[in-house]
Amino acid sequence: MKILAVEFSSERRSVAIVVDGVVLGQAAEIGGRVTRALTLTEQALAEAKLERDAIEGIAVGLGPGSYTGIRAALSLAQGWQVARGVKLLGLGVIEVLAAQAQARQLPGRVNFLIDAQRNEFYFAAFDLTASERRVLEPLRLVTFDEARVQAQTGALAVWPELSAKFPGSHAFHPDAATLGQLAAQRDHFIPGELLEPIYLRETSFVKAPPARLLPGL
Repeated sequence: MKILAVEFSSERRSVAIVVDGVVLGQAAEIGGRVTRALTLTEQALAEAKLERDAIEGIAVGLGPGSYTGIRAALSLAQGWQVARGVKLLGLGVIEVLAAQAQARQLPGRVNFLIDAQRNEFYFAAFDLTASERRVLEPLRLVTFDEARVQAQTGALAVWPELSAKFPGSHAFHPDAATLGQLAAQRDHFIPGELLEPIYLRETSFVKAPPARLLPGL
């Protein structure tokens, strides 16, 4: 299958073209408030020497991570499915990072931290071998103090912007190429409207007070 993988959960936004498990094209950018999803896609397609209509499936990184980035990736995938009828699937960023850590041959227990803002972190732990990725602790929110304690229980993998807070850690950005290769091994495709970002916090908002009437108006 010809897969377009879109991973926008971190500061590094990347796309990749994966055909039958082989990465044929990829493009990435760092930072910026505007995600140039279509530009990156065209660059990856050009490197892979494919046209848009050759894409049969799209894999999307569901986070947790950048709200804006994840929403941009979902919008691209959902719009493409409406226009072309492609197959869609989503994978969490922790699974992608675990596969990257495995490829770098980090052994045994590996703890993963992602900045969740508000002095909190998304945390999960895996036991990695050459052939397996086993979840030891599922994804959850932890405080900074809890993160420091967890960092002492095994190897630590973090997003690069957290390296200064956790010296000695291994720095990773989730990569679309790895996302696409994982997706090539799956077949749980779903309609675009069922793709949901991974958020561990409940959505909250404060209702605006009623308009105040001014005397004489």
